[in-house]
Parts: sequence; C-alpha cells; structure tokens
Amino acid sequence: MVAKKEDSAKEEHSVSDGDVAPDFKLQSDDGKTYSLSDFKGKKEVVLYFYPKDDTPGCTKEACSFRDSLSSLSKAGVQVLGVSMDDLDSHAKFRTKYSLNFPLLSDQDGKVSKEYGVYKLKNNYGRKYWGIERSTFVVDKNGKVKKAMRKVSVDGHVDQIRDYL
Repeated sequence: MVAKKEDSAKEEHSVSDGDVAPDFKLQSDDGKTYSLSDFKGKKEVVLYFYPKDDTPGCTKEACSFRDSLSSLSKAGVQVLGVSMDDLDSHAKFRTKYSLNFPLLSDQDGKVSKEYGVYKLKNNYGRKYWGIERSTFVVDKNGKVKKAMRKVSVDGHVDQIRDYL
C-alpha cells in the first residue's frame, strides 16, 4: 500500500504521559459499545492496541492479559483491547482463546490515529500501514498515566502493573 499524504499527517499525532486520553466510542465483540468516559471516576483503564487477531504475538499478549485479569480487576483496572479487525474476527479470537475482556473494533483506524499508533510499518522491505503495538494506562480522571509504544509482548503485563 502506498502511503497517502493525509494518512502520514494523521500518523504524526501522538498521545503522551500526562495528556488527556482521547475519548472514543467503539463496538465490542460482546455486543456493547464502549467509551473511555464510561470509566471516568470509576476505574483505571489499560487500553492496548494490537496489530491483528489470532497472530502469534497478539495471541500471546491477549492470553497474558486474560491470565492476569483477575489481579488487574482487583486493582480496579479495566482492560480493553483495540485493533482494526472486524467484530466477527474479534468474536472468533475471543472464543478460541477464552479471552475475558472486551475487544474493540477500530475498523476505520480513527481511534488508532488519534492515539498515534497507526504507523507506516516496514516488514522485510514491504511497507504498509498498521497498528504499532502500544498500551496506554489511563487514570480515573481520564489522563494518560503511562504511554508505552513499540511494546514487547514478553513481560508486558508485569510492566503495566508497575504503573498502576
């Protein structure tokens, strides 16, 4: 895919520590629509963006969140996964791996662009636009407590716990 000038301009926006997290309304594979503002004053949110359902790295990351969800929930945290996959893909992914948190569909990439995670990627010389694996810990007031970019899947959930 050839990068469009308008896409590259949107890619330059970036959410950082201390910023107000952009609100959104996205549908989930569980049939609900979620907004970041739904959790304001109630819970911290771990908003993690991942490239693609049912791929090795994304599966490992999702299963790490699944396996840690009980302790994260006890700490007052809501985990939300976001990718550009459609709701059917999310539903299959969730069922196959017994995922226990919402997967939100950002098919048009609007939210991914607002958070600055929709990037021009290069894989073995092939350039394409997609999500850069990133996580945002958002506090109860809607501010970004920690922005983590180019996330490594191994040990990621432990890193998140350090910021909670």
